[in-house]
Amino acid sequence: QVQLVESGGGLVQAGGSLRLSCAASGLAFSSYAMGWFRQAPGKEREFATAISERGHLTTYANSVKGRFTISRDNAKNTVYLQMNNLKPEDTAVYYCAAALTYYSAVRQTSHLYPYWGQGTQVTVSS
Repeated sequence: QVQLVESGGGLVQAGGSLRLSCAASGLAFSSYAMGWFRQAPGKEREFATAISERGHLTTYANSVKGRFTISRDNAKNTVYLQMNNLKPEDTAVYYCAAALTYYSAVRQTSHLYPYWGQGTQVTVSS
């Protein structure tokens, strides 16, 4: 059974930082591209960032580029999201997800990720 478990969310002031973690089990982690998506209240889930299977390639949404950094440790079956200079508009539930490929047509498309975590809340106060 595949499990993705996010942690590290919380309340932070604007300009602050948080580091999210997503621990995976039940899958060959190093064979999966990993992504982070977020969903704010009343909005659709949106792509934030993705990383290739071995971590050599990354993609960022324009809204987080330069502030967020995705990384992974395949020895620990964990993907991370370092979030710096947080803004109130970053407030959302953050989800990690696993995809079978980093292919460009897949990595930013939420419904092509078969495995999802339960999400962790990030709240940024102004």
